Amino acid sequence: MTHQEILRKVEWKDLKTLSFKEMMIENNLTIPWFLVSITLAYFEYYLLALPFSAFYFLAAFRQVHNGFHNSLGTNRFLTWLTLYLNSISLMVSVHAVKFHHIRHHKFCLTAEDYEGKSAGMTWYGAMLYGPIHLLLIHKVTLQLGNKHYQWNVLLELFSIAVFAFIVVYFNIDFLLYHIIVMVFAEFMMAFFAVWLVHHDTHDSPEFARTQRAGWKNILTFNMFYHLEHHLFPAVPTIKLPELAKRIDRAFPELEKKQAF
Repeated sequence: MTHQEILRKVEWKDLKTLSFKEMMIENNLTIPWFLVSITLAYFEYYLLALPFSAFYFLAAFRQVHNGFHNSLGTNRFLTWLTLYLNSISLMVSVHAVKFHHIRHHKFCLTAEDYEGKSAGMTWYGAMLYGPIHLLLIHKVTLQLGNKHYQWNVLLELFSIAVFAFIVVYFNIDFLLYHIIVMVFAEFMMAFFAVWLVHHDTHDSPEFARTQRAGWKNILTFNMFYHLEHHLFPAVPTIKLPELAKRIDRAFPELEKKQAF
């Protein structure tokens, strides 16, 4: 079967539309995790804050990922604002990540796919590559991106620098904790966001790995329905479980490689 055959046989266009409740969930999913993690860090309960910071990072990653594909249910400005604010919080230019993610869908696992470079590495190589991956996505976006991307990346990097300067200059410990955890999480993205879902799929790049275990998907905010996402990138994350059921019904013979 081909990608086009799956597109023709699986009903999916109705899944693009979010209800008001779903839109509120997708746009506010990060708030409780952020507030709890920051509050615990403020009172210096750093070890207790760590799991909430991790869940915040996953929730923010899900939010901006939906923003990349215009799947937040909001207008252009609000989607931009979401990407911009998350850039400061996540300590990365989200527009740089967006530039490479859109290219990743277009040139999946080819030489033009800078995001997907770590997919061909060993698992430990992908982990070690993380800091290089983070630097590369900014550098290449400034080199290859159009003016829209370039200005957004520069604005986001400037805003991140101002935020970091204020935190360090005024010695705001709980925000310094947040910065350190977010930078460490960004260093791990080449492994978790690329290698884990794309290793050993170079023969059929459009058929990424997926995760169907319910409890694992709850813990990872459904972000590892990656086969489904690559086949239907316009479908919001909140609708991916339903999309997975439809794909299974239409193509029960489709091989589904597990992410973890």
